[in-house]
Amino acid sequence: MRIGDLAHRTGVSRRLLRYYEEQGLLRPVRLANGYRDYAEADVATVHHIRVMLAAGLSTAVIAKVVHCVRDKDELRVPSGCPTFIGELRRERARITEAIAQLESSRRVLDAVLGTAPRDGKDLSRETAL
Repeated sequence: MRIGDLAHRTGVSRRLLRYYEEQGLLRPVRLANGYRDYAEADVATVHHIRVMLAAGLSTAVIAKVVHCVRDKDELRVPSGCPTFIGELRRERARITEAIAQLESSRRVLDAVLGTAPRDGKDLSRETAL
């Protein structure tokens, strides 16, 4: 199938599909005329890429594990692909650490804001600006 067909079936723009190819996430066959030829399985691959991006994985990590995903309907931990499990565990640890750092930053900001003078102004409005 051509790139426009894949874009239509997945809801992902052609430009983003080309980016996925540049990042090694998709590997369409190139026809003699230079057109990309996507397989039916690429529809599921694009869906899995979107799910992994939404989970916070980088395209570099996805490129390492996307070949492990074969289920066309849902993203599952595949048997026989330890890279997938290891990468997911590392990414989960990275995200957990980032959350802890953000929570620490919020506590510091809350402490500083707790010392702010209360002169009748609505501080919540000021922080939203």
